[in-house]
Amino acid sequence: MANVKLLDTSTINKIAAGEVVERPASVVKELVENAIDAGARRIEIEIQNGGKALIRVTDDGTGMSREDAALSVKRHATSKLSTAADLQRITTLGFRGEALPTIAAVSKFTLQTRRPEDELGTKIKIDGGKLQDTHEIGCKVGSTVLVEELFFNTPARLKFLKSTPTEANKIHDFIVKLALSRPNVAFRFINGNRTALATPGNGNLLDTLSAIYGTELTDSLLTLKRDDDNLKLAGYVTKPNILKSYRGWQTFIINGRVVENRTISKAVDEAYKSLIPKTGFPLAIVIIDVPQSSIDVNVHPQKIELKFDDEGKIFKAVYHAVRQAVEGKDDTPEHDLTEVAAAPETPHFEQLDLSQELQEPPPKKTSERKKKPKDDFDLEKTLPPVEPKELPKSQPKVESPKKSFELEPIGQVARCYIVAQGGNDLYLVDQHAAHERILFDRLSNYAERIPAQGLLIHRVMKFDSREAELIEKNLSVFAELGFTLEPSGNNEFRLIEVPLDAADTDAEDLLRGIITEIFDGVNEADDIAKKIRQAMLATTACKAAIKAGQELNFRQMEILLNELSTTAHPHTCPHGRPTIIKFTADDLAKMFKRT
Repeated sequence: MANVKLLDTSTINKIAAGEVVERPASVVKELVENAIDAGARRIEIEIQNGGKALIRVTDDGTGMSREDAALSVKRHATSKLSTAADLQRITTLGFRGEALPTIAAVSKFTLQTRRPEDELGTKIKIDGGKLQDTHEIGCKVGSTVLVEELFFNTPARLKFLKSTPTEANKIHDFIVKLALSRPNVAFRFINGNRTALATPGNGNLLDTLSAIYGTELTDSLLTLKRDDDNLKLAGYVTKPNILKSYRGWQTFIINGRVVENRTISKAVDEAYKSLIPKTGFPLAIVIIDVPQSSIDVNVHPQKIELKFDDEGKIFKAVYHAVRQAVEGKDDTPEHDLTEVAAAPETPHFEQLDLSQELQEPPPKKTSERKKKPKDDFDLEKTLPPVEPKELPKSQPKVESPKKSFELEPIGQVARCYIVAQGGNDLYLVDQHAAHERILFDRLSNYAERIPAQGLLIHRVMKFDSREAELIEKNLSVFAELGFTLEPSGNNEFRLIEVPLDAADTDAEDLLRGIITEIFDGVNEADDIAKKIRQAMLATTACKAAIKAGQELNFRQMEILLNELSTTAHPHTCPHGRPTIIKFTADDLAKMFKRT
């Protein structure tokens, strides 16, 4: 008996599905791209249970005849190319012949389609790769593909899918990017019987951006434009003060195809260098048209990556276009952007203002200062006391603080680090990270609701559909954390109360930062309430903490070191960065080569 065997068709299709159908978002990608290639102007996507239970894609494209429909679910059947040479001239989004049959091989699959010239359409039903039925049916012009119980016959793959919200977010992100690449197509995304996204499809990219991200964002966009030999570049970026902590809202479109490309990402990063924090990313919609022969879209099985024949030319074009946009004089009427970026940070919270009660003691001879600090603050007043009628529920747990170390301040270096001594050892303390840890632990000790203060003027805030859905489902959680919001329109909420330690002027940025942090890096089925609380406490502590560049007097340094020594985790900030670096006497001896 031969050891080498030919695999059966069902097994072949399941193996091929590994390249094409990685997760529900992969299915949506294949079906929606096919709809666009069929000339659709309106596409509706509906999912249930993150796409694991149901995916339905309906379009108003040209549809297929009965003969073409039957061939479309067979392997290596396609209308996009005839010979291998055509691979280098592909201009359509989808062209792999195995897409539909491999989706059908791992799901319960139904295709319904009709051409304008046909009186009746065709319906094909396939379960796990096995044809169940083909017959004529009355239906609208276009196509509808229904994918149910994805991976029902491949339990190993089903097991490795992420949580329902995570899979749904992957689909949402893909539709957003595709909608930006096709503003002339109206997209409607229904997630669990709720419309999560709808674009007008009127061909105006700004209207599409407004439908996705809101008018507040589009009002702050800067235009990209560059026209070189064999390269045309257009799009939008945001001003350096509007950032998110992840690259997900950067979209790169090459010859109409949404792709990932490190060269473009790097060019955008370099253009904003020195203008934004290292952890922030601006929104960027970069649209590039180049000769089709100068790119290779076949470097990835799902065509999400793309390779240029001249990466250097692309880098320069993107870099100069973005840099020119962010440095444009019309967009910065009062200040040059580089000056704004270089300006020292100012305290975001009113409670960090100077306190007249903390007076600097007479300077020691060894560390005499020439002038009094400009930016004083009172650590003991960072979290002001609440009214007695809040105290039974919100008062922090009172325990006798236990010090884990005793440090005596010596001075301050670069208005950022406290130099201290403990016994014979030398310590450097990051003042921002240390204060951040102190505030985080204080907030964490509140047993129930964090004390809040009402805003004299309520703020109406607009969010994208994903953010709005998160807020709506967790209004009570945000209220417990001091943020009272109420719906006031489509993806809009009225901000009524904010945490007591948050300044009115910073409350909106603080809330948006918390929501961004919640979405950043969420891959598993986390307890969302716990995630919101963690993000809120960490972000609030970071915003409220004293900043690098703020000069401290000896009394303030003493308070900071004393309070840090009583925290549960004094050696790291809530984000995991070190707060203290220790040099023992032996370490110093080695550094001076005494041993």
